[in-house]
Amino acid sequence: MGVMREFNRDTLGFVTRCKDYGDVVRTRFLWIHAYFLYNPADIESLLTTNAKSYRKAQSLRSPFFHRLVGNGLVTSEGDFWRRQRRLAQPAFHRQRISSYGDVMVQYAERAIAGWKHGEHRDIARDMTRLTLEIVVKTLFNSDVSNDADHVGQILSRLVKPFASQATLKWILDNRLPTPGHRRYFNDVSEIDRIVFRIIGERRASGYDEGDLLSMLLQAQDEDGTQMSDAQLRDEVMTLFLAGHETTALALSWSWYLLATHPEAEKKFHAELDEVLGGRAPAVSDLPKLKYTEMIVKESMRLYPPAYAVGREALEETEVGGYRVPKGTQLFAFQWVTHRDPRYFDEPDAFKPERWSADAAEQAPKYAYFPFGGGPRQCIGNYFAMMEIVLLLATIGQRFRFRLDPNYTVEVLPVLSLRPKNGIKVIIQ
Repeated sequence: MGVMREFNRDTLGFVTRCKDYGDVVRTRFLWIHAYFLYNPADIESLLTTNAKSYRKAQSLRSPFFHRLVGNGLVTSEGDFWRRQRRLAQPAFHRQRISSYGDVMVQYAERAIAGWKHGEHRDIARDMTRLTLEIVVKTLFNSDVSNDADHVGQILSRLVKPFASQATLKWILDNRLPTPGHRRYFNDVSEIDRIVFRIIGERRASGYDEGDLLSMLLQAQDEDGTQMSDAQLRDEVMTLFLAGHETTALALSWSWYLLATHPEAEKKFHAELDEVLGGRAPAVSDLPKLKYTEMIVKESMRLYPPAYAVGREALEETEVGGYRVPKGTQLFAFQWVTHRDPRYFDEPDAFKPERWSADAAEQAPKYAYFPFGGGPRQCIGNYFAMMEIVLLLATIGQRFRFRLDPNYTVEVLPVLSLRPKNGIKVIIQ
């Protein structure tokens, strides 16, 4: 079994304890060998300087994950990935992304319009619904507030199987037609129907809606070729999942940390009063919302939505002075490196001030990598940061949150770092 039992019993605790054995730790899951990397220099080699020697980890090439996101930017490799990245890049130009700021603020204001003092809510569920509505509007220029819960439920069901990726059952039966697997593939087909319908309608109209899908439809390579419907579907599914799940998690964990740290919360509200004075935030306010941005960075340090990044060696290579045979899986864990006392003072403490202009320079480059790094760095990182800061500012102007004392917040590491049973709060 190798380390499989310990890994599944306490994933985050296990990968943290492994660091006691050094910066490069060799582990085994059945017949699969994996190296865990804990030194920022080795992580930089994996993601940037020696990136050509690796491809995405085996876990991202499973039939399950591939059925969900196909050959999108997260999973594709080589020349095909380079072409797709080139075609998608203009859609994520800062100017284009900035034009979505008003949509984000409007949707946030609409979402909180009915909230009342003293009300009990699951803030994680609310943030997931809100970011889903925003990603659908900015991706498709469609309003899915009526379907948001339905789509959200399907997406929640879709990520559940990935909680058991390293179990014996998953490895041995992930190709068998079990009832759970049939449900999973049916859910993916249902999402497919929605996405293909929207792509078909848009192709027929030929109209530029000013959204990301319009940009992807218009994108042409140097030889004049464009993306097929299947390629568009894969990129849309990738942006669909990455564009709301990770942003919702960063927001949820930010609210949790503010609710449990009154001093930081006080500074947050003071900044909103000073910069906004009661009006709605805009993209032009982002440079002035410095403390709000520090909160987001610190929240993603302590609770990185993507808590691990993996690669597979395409050839024999070397990392940290150790030989890496071809086919080895290598993992770096944001969860562990972001909390390493070698790089962060009081690593488990929530201190947004550590991201002030003076302090932020001290840690090595890859001691903090919430969006990954190198050529495969998340294409939507500016979109995400802008959305999180604007939503915190919009909602924070009206409300603060207290944790519901009847519930305990637990961390669940699946595809991303989720709160196991949500984050239950009382609104003030």
